[in-house]
Amino acid sequence: MHIRTLLIAAVAILATGCQTVQTTQPGAIGVARKQMMLVSAQDIDAGAKVAYDQELQKARAGGVLNRDQKAYQRIQTIARRLIPQTGVFRADAPRWQWEVNVETSADVNAYCMPGGKIMVYTGLIDQLEATDAELAAVIGHEIAHALREHSRERISRAYAEQLALAGLAVATGAGQSTLELASQISAVTFTLPHSREQEAEADRIGLELMARAGYDPNAAVTLWRKMAKLGGGGPEFLSTHPSGESRIRDLETNIPRVLPLYRAVVQ
Repeated sequence: MHIRTLLIAAVAILATGCQTVQTTQPGAIGVARKQMMLVSAQDIDAGAKVAYDQELQKARAGGVLNRDQKAYQRIQTIARRLIPQTGVFRADAPRWQWEVNVETSADVNAYCMPGGKIMVYTGLIDQLEATDAELAAVIGHEIAHALREHSRERISRAYAEQLALAGLAVATGAGQSTLELASQISAVTFTLPHSREQEAEADRIGLELMARAGYDPNAAVTLWRKMAKLGGGGPEFLSTHPSGESRIRDLETNIPRVLPLYRAVVQ
């Protein structure tokens, strides 16, 4: 088949298989970007469940899953305050099958896989000497990635790139098995960095989540300053979460928009 014909076919597949979706409501913070998706949310959630269960099994086998009960109870308390606030952005989110666990590890890291699968590493607590509000900033940020379906968006973009480069094949994700999607979700969770656009969205939505839950949003700034001060090669968290003064400036710019929400809770 002529390459021009292949490319026309590829564009046709992309156009018919792609959905423009509004994953979240803007909230007070005003995140309103629409996203292009080539794979279904149901498939992504199924893959995330497999990927998360694999991580739980590894941690359980190593005797490091929820071993630190003090840290576990602390993270559970923070998560229970944050999760109900997700309804501001997505009406369905408070009803997700949320899971919140803690892994004993020196890694300064945390994540929330699609569908509300949260893991916090004790290194994040211990090495940063993190306050509850600073932990809420991290967990809120990670929850925001799940609310915005950033993993689904990134996998969809990868399919689109494959389609554009090959000029053939179906890139809708329908042919992907749950195990294949689980592998891709693990990759985007642990290895591949988010785009600056996605990071900014997670920062901003995370600010609003923590403010509505009664955590001072200024703690997001102190958190990232602590991250920046860690020596060596930097914390694991920064390998997939770019840091820098520009990020802190953006947080400082947006904090006044959510401070009234925080004050309404704590007054």
